[in-house]
Amino acid sequence: MTIFDGYLNVIEASRCLKVHPETVKRLCRQGDLPAVKIHNTWLISRDTLDSFAGTYIPRPGARKRLIK
Repeated sequence: MTIFDGYLNVIEASRCLKVHPETVKRLCRQGDLPAVKIHNTWLISRDTLDSFAGTYIPRPGARKRLIK
């Protein structure tokens, strides 16, 4: 058992939320998803992610433009 057992990284959190990992990073940077950054890794508490997931509604991103 380690000190990080109750935390998820960006990849694991993105799978739980069913969004892209960059979306999770953006949510952490903006402060919408409380997280701790250690060196270059965001760590999200499992309890925090569970409560956030209950209220989060993902929106589709911008459509890709067709190049003519």
